[in-house]
Amino acid sequence: MIRVKRVYEPAQTREVVRFLVDRLWPRGVKRDALRLTGWLKDVAPSDSLRRWFGHDPEKWEEFRRRYFAELDRKAEAWCSLLEAARVGPLTLLFGARDLRHNNAVALKEYLEGKLEKG
Repeated sequence: MIRVKRVYEPAQTREVVRFLVDRLWPRGVKRDALRLTGWLKDVAPSDSLRRWFGHDPEKWEEFRRRYFAELDRKAEAWCSLLEAARVGPLTLLFGARDLRHNNAVALKEYLEGKLEKG
């Protein structure tokens, strides 16, 4: 099971494996408060893609397509997430205000597709 959660929400005790998947550190958050397993900057969209998207819901489908293409080219960045998801629950943390149109939501979809393929 893969969950996505805004980094500003408190950690739950059942969330053992938690990765921040943003390229930039979220504002106002102290590292020790997050109980992170890791911070995977390289799994985040490129700066140019992130700036182009700007969390515009009208660009969501194209953002996903471009982001998935970036992920296809850098499996080493996300393979540890896939392995963690195979073992147990995984939480992907993000800082964006938009809960439905952000890279963690897209990454969850991407990883679930990989899990389904085996």
